[in-house]
Amino acid sequence: MPTTIQRIIVSTSRIPHALALYRDALGLRVDRASAGFAWLTSAEGVELMLHEREAVPSDTAVAIGFAVDRLDAVVDAWTRAGGAVVDPAEVQPWGERMAVVRDGDGHLVCLSERV
Repeated sequence: MPTTIQRIIVSTSRIPHALALYRDALGLRVDRASAGFAWLTSAEGVELMLHEREAVPSDTAVAIGFAVDRLDAVVDAWTRAGGAVVDPAEVQPWGERMAVVRDGDGHLVCLSERV
């Protein structure tokens, strides 16, 4: 069986704040939620699980990358929901226009659109 990505797990200190970013700003669908957990799904079916626990972000660790339509609008929604911009949207050498943002727990997230 080939290896596939089943889910990405994001530690968050506050699920309601994380939902404002990942659900509301990015448009991921919430499939289910329980005390301390929320399961969201991307348009192509990759699961993102929010796990409420101590979050220890690192700029040198893993960053999640999302392909989005209307990058500027998504970055605006992200900041309105409490996220921060690390690097504003800019065309990258590999052919994407990308912005790097940070969620409320300090995790880096890359948002990109094809140019």
